[in-house]
Amino acid sequence: MTKRANLRPRLGVLLSGAGRTLQNLLDRAGDGRMRATVCGVASDRADAFGLQRAMDHGLEAKHLTEPSTTWSWLMELDIDLVVLAGYLKLLPIVPEFAGRVINIHPALLPKYGGKGMYGDRVHAAVLASGDRESGCTVHLCNEGYDDGRILLQARVPVLANDTVTTLAARVFAAECEAYPAAIAMRWQELSFSFAPNSSASR
Repeated sequence: MTKRANLRPRLGVLLSGAGRTLQNLLDRAGDGRMRATVCGVASDRADAFGLQRAMDHGLEAKHLTEPSTTWSWLMELDIDLVVLAGYLKLLPIVPEFAGRVINIHPALLPKYGGKGMYGDRVHAAVLASGDRESGCTVHLCNEGYDDGRILLQARVPVLANDTVTTLAARVFAAECEAYPAAIAMRWQELSFSFAPNSSASR
């Protein structure tokens, strides 16, 4: 991966579904609210609508199921940051991308995380618990589900009359702000580590 300190990072997006998070990133990159470039999109599901969204924007879109093939493709695109956008498959991270894979989860980790906890299941669990707040978490990825160093959290209230649908919409609105901010934050950390004599952690 090219060391592009202070330039726009090249993003590779991995998804499993409709691609709403991808669309948010594309919109913000397009109008200048996010200083990054989405360079390619891959999914572990051939029927993921997110692939169509990518093609509609003229992006390379791939159906990739094997981790080795996925990493090779990301390397070919010279990707700086891998952004998981509703990617449900646990992806073993190769050394070349350690500290460069980030994920967003629709809850305040470490609560309501782990295998099988995604989408409406998370919001249903929050409502069942009686918690008065929820939100989203952006974190670095490692070998576990919803694990790794937290980069940023955004909190939203849980209202007395909330349903899974209304809570999900409020959390997603927070995600739309939090993910671009966390991408910028992580890229700044990595850019600093490119500097001579830097001791910044990756």
